[in-house]
Amino acid sequence: MNISTDTSIKTYGRTSGHLTSGQKSALATLWRRYGINGDGPLDLDWIFGRCAPRYVEIGFGMGANLAHLATLHPERDYLGIEVYIPGVGSLLHRLQRENIGNVHIIRSDARSVLGHRITDGSLDGIMVYFPDPWPKKRHHKRRIIQPEFATQVVTKLRPGGTLHLATDYEPYALYMLEVLEGEAGLVNRTHPGGFAADGGDRLPSKFEGRGRSPGDGVWDLVFERR
Repeated sequence: MNISTDTSIKTYGRTSGHLTSGQKSALATLWRRYGINGDGPLDLDWIFGRCAPRYVEIGFGMGANLAHLATLHPERDYLGIEVYIPGVGSLLHRLQRENIGNVHIIRSDARSVLGHRITDGSLDGIMVYFPDPWPKKRHHKRRIIQPEFATQVVTKLRPGGTLHLATDYEPYALYMLEVLEGEAGLVNRTHPGGFAADGGDRLPSKFEGRGRSPGDGVWDLVFERR
């Protein structure tokens, strides 16, 4: 297993955990095919072997949603960013099992990847689903969604590109809304002060039941770069 140990990884969440035999095997044999090492700017046309719409999922967890989207949209390329090693192993295993070729993975801090490895104006979409809400006030500084992050997102999205967030914690949803509506380079696709009616192509999470109404249990925000 030759996964880059990125010293720029700065997270308050888990980075390691129990690995199943399948995850261990996937990490040992599949990282070379799907993983991205190094720390320089990314040539995504070379990595994916084509020029296509590009989407990034930050914190893909165990990878079910990313695999779902890649299968649903074979015309797009997806870059997954995750530091939790069992999640990386799980997604690698799934990519091979389902013969998914339009996904690559980086194990690194998302802000570092966006800041130093992604070309400005090159992404069609960025997705952050169910990030840790850090509910205690003294921990709010640990949240990934901050004004600085919103500004960084704007520089990486092409005009018309989208930022899609989702959370099951209403106070965080309201905070996200405040942060994004405070960024001049983004516009709310729903309406000012509004949440999206549904998750779009996002795979329904374990938090969601059937027939939810807008604002019931899960809050989606979709913003577009001006």
